[in-house]
Amino acid sequence: MKINTLLFDLDGTLINTNDLIIESFLHTLHTYYPDQYVREDILPFIGPTLYDTFSTINPEKVEEMITVYRKFNHEQHDVLVTEYETVFETVKALKEQGFKLGIVTTKIRDTVNMGLKLTKLDQFFDVVVTLDDVENAKPHPEPVLKALEQLGSSPEEAIMVGDNHHDIEAGKNAGTKTAGVSWSVKGREYISSYKPDYILEKMSDLLPIVGEK
Repeated sequence: MKINTLLFDLDGTLINTNDLIIESFLHTLHTYYPDQYVREDILPFIGPTLYDTFSTINPEKVEEMITVYRKFNHEQHDVLVTEYETVFETVKALKEQGFKLGIVTTKIRDTVNMGLKLTKLDQFFDVVVTLDDVENAKPHPEPVLKALEQLGSSPEEAIMVGDNHHDIEAGKNAGTKTAGVSWSVKGREYISSYKPDYILEKMSDLLPIVGEK
């Protein structure tokens, strides 16, 4: 079946929030555990929900740590967030060609809206499924299936694009094709190891994969 729908993760896929996320974690962890964490320690925290991550660090202070994280993250958002090469042009071209476009993210809606507005990508997406909208976050298929339902698409018609194993596994669990991005902060080999159907060197690599609609 021909692809007519593309679902994208947000952080680390469409927009470069890696520095923002890492600095937000470091700020939060240094608040509670001074000088115990360095940048390399943060990489495993990119992908899961904040609740899941902070639950492994201090189950008794999860909500408090999330509040500290989000305050810093929102204050520094527009300073540290940038856009990846060819993302805007590719998403614009897909929209103009009539593809259905959605975002599936583990972020809360307020933060998602900040990133989309800053990069002017908000104009292109028909559906945005955030952590606020689901019971189960990626890699559970629920967020992907919810986006497909809202777009009126079947899994066979869709590709899930992301930088993390949560994205690839969520797509596979939902029955879509999957595409991993080589610019994942965890490295090309990391994303390749989860065997997505496609590896993108830059976002415009999507265009020949889906072809003209």
